[in-house]
Amino acid sequence: MTETFQIFALIVLIFSIVIHEFAHGWMADQLGDPTARYMGRLTLNPIAHIDPIGSIVLPLILLLTNAGFIIGWAKPVPYNPYNLKDQKKGPAMVALAGPAANLMIAAIFGVLLRVLVTYDPIAYADVAGLFFLIVFYNVLLAVFNLVPLPPLDGSKILDFVLPYSMRGVMTFLERNYMLFLLIFIFFGFELIVFPIVGLLVDFFVGNWGL
Repeated sequence: MTETFQIFALIVLIFSIVIHEFAHGWMADQLGDPTARYMGRLTLNPIAHIDPIGSIVLPLILLLTNAGFIIGWAKPVPYNPYNLKDQKKGPAMVALAGPAANLMIAAIFGVLLRVLVTYDPIAYADVAGLFFLIVFYNVLLAVFNLVPLPPLDGSKILDFVLPYSMRGVMTFLERNYMLFLLIFIFFGFELIVFPIVGLLVDFFVGNWGL
């Protein structure tokens, strides 16, 4: 991976994370909670969302060590679930908004990539490569955040779909989330996340670049 490509990859990751967090705040605002808007977080300005460790330091380390992928996080967008019009379904909808936004971005740039490759694959090879990177990292962010482990978005969705009789499952996960999250990061990416990411990227862009 060239230095220029590494820089672009970091920029793609940062803006993908920003869009992810903005979507959380936007959905909460639509559902009745203006907390993110009042705190100046309902914006696409990266400065409002960047977490120094999760948005810059960790991605840079992964890039410089040739880890093969980069992942990170931004400062969570604040919201008050008690302000939501539907306090049962609302938190799950707020959680789902982030991954949904990333998948929408992936779909848009997947279509653009297909158009470029169909029109002139040689002339637009470099641009297509950059579009592929946008698709890949947005899909990666979406899939990772949908893992049903706290504090990821998938845990809020799991909490919504689980019957009340299984509330103990969420309590157990919340108490031991760090252990399960570390285990998943070390073993789940190769076994679960990357295969799913590969299937979705292939769906968006076809066999190009894979």
